[in-house]
Amino acid sequence: MVRPDYAGAGLLNLIASLIEARGGRARHPTLEQLPPAEIAAARNLVLLIVDGMGDRYLTRRGAGGELERRRRGAMTSVFPSTTASAITTTYTGCAPLEHGLTGWFAYFGAAGCVAAPLPFRSRGDYLPLGARGVDARAIYASASLFDALPVRSIVVSQREIIDSRYNLHHCGHAERRAYDDLDGLVRQTEAAVKSGDERKFVYVYWPLYDTLSHAHGAESPQAAEQFAAIDAAFGALLARLAGTESVVIATADHGFLDCPPETALQLEDGPGPSALLRYPLCGERRVAYCHVQDGRVEEFMARAAQWLDGRARVRASRELLAEGWFGAGPAHPRIAERVGDVALVMNERFTIRDWTPGEPRHLHIGNHGGASAEEMMIPLVVAST
Repeated sequence: MVRPDYAGAGLLNLIASLIEARGGRARHPTLEQLPPAEIAAARNLVLLIVDGMGDRYLTRRGAGGELERRRRGAMTSVFPSTTASAITTTYTGCAPLEHGLTGWFAYFGAAGCVAAPLPFRSRGDYLPLGARGVDARAIYASASLFDALPVRSIVVSQREIIDSRYNLHHCGHAERRAYDDLDGLVRQTEAAVKSGDERKFVYVYWPLYDTLSHAHGAESPQAAEQFAAIDAAFGALLARLAGTESVVIATADHGFLDCPPETALQLEDGPGPSALLRYPLCGERRVAYCHVQDGRVEEFMARAAQWLDGRARVRASRELLAEGWFGAGPAHPRIAERVGDVALVMNERFTIRDWTPGEPRHLHIGNHGGASAEEMMIPLVVAST
């Protein structure tokens, strides 16, 4: 298991370096591999996040390419190593302990249900939380880092998601520019950089590699083709930004681990654990949070450990919090609700899942959220133009 590093060698610290390099005040230590002083003089700081592009994949599949040739090293993601937690860290400069988004699914007391915070919809029926009278501020607690920066900030993201409730909250007062494809991402990033002579922070997000890796596997031809396109687009972007006094930093929110069907565990197949739960599983297929009936936590942990038999680590969630897996800082007031009573941290390539009415019984080939090196290690790529 790879522990997340929040002290100077992780994604949280990269964001701290960028905040301080743009004149802000970071909540956490800066990245040892990229001190703020090194990049503070750049007219433009461009952060490109390729969702799902793990460091091990980059070094294995991208040797000699545009990204790998500019790779400075590796960092850890946050825990869990998943989009909801890591991207929120990049938008806020907060650790998961602080911003409180601890997985794709979480139980939200304000909504009275298990929901996915990024699409802002309840699990199973997939209804908007707004229809339940839930305000976004009840789910998203941390402010946008862009609002505290004394420079112009621009977010470049996919048209389909750029005006989502999640993005509207976390982009804050930053300008938003939408694209439809990878060429559009390059064009909009170039336009953002060249839109003025003032110092800027340009935040760029690309999600399709993650989508294809879930569906086909990170080691699939489809993922490889997508990675090659991203690598070429990165080179094209650097060429277009020549002479703009920009530093372009590329990284990811997490990596991927391919999990064959025989490693996919169904909670309903376990002898008894599901009967002790108050809500459906939360978190991720690689790290699942369990909300257990009052007074039955020890019984649940014993049943789960016997059934899983080494295929997962059955941990009290409060222990993971105390050990610093979710980071340090002022804890989100509902953090205990967000991580439940027990965490099932899956070993090897195992995943765990349950099903609620209305959900298609679909299993991802590529997965993330766990603590393997494939999932936790992300690249640090740095280029100057």
